[in-house]
Amino acid sequence: MATEKQYTKDHEWLSVDGEIATVGITDYAQEQLGDLVFVELPKVGQKVKKGGEAATVESVKAASDVYSPLTGEVTEVNNTIVDDPALVNSDPLGAAWFFKLKFEQAGELSDLMDEAEYQKYTKKS
Repeated sequence: MATEKQYTKDHEWLSVDGEIATVGITDYAQEQLGDLVFVELPKVGQKVKKGGEAATVESVKAASDVYSPLTGEVTEVNNTIVDDPALVNSDPLGAAWFFKLKFEQAGELSDLMDEAEYQKYTKKS
């Protein structure tokens, strides 16, 4: 069963189901970026490190990296958002997930914030 969403200071969210984490960007992140026009996702089988670049998004305002919240291997990507980047603006916490990864170190989960902590964090920044 999937857990409640957890959040990073880089504005990614993840939901964990067993040893698979589904990763996307937060509503706050998509609001800061504005209308997305391009999404580049990692390759299936690609190894990613916690805090390392995993994907790229471009909006009418700027390009930005999406970081992996955990170390692991990408098992699936959401090509729907490559074909329709605007979906990230309309449903960032749902249908517009970016990738799934099989994570290696469950201890890395302790660095993440729950929703209440993340809401406080975004009010400060």
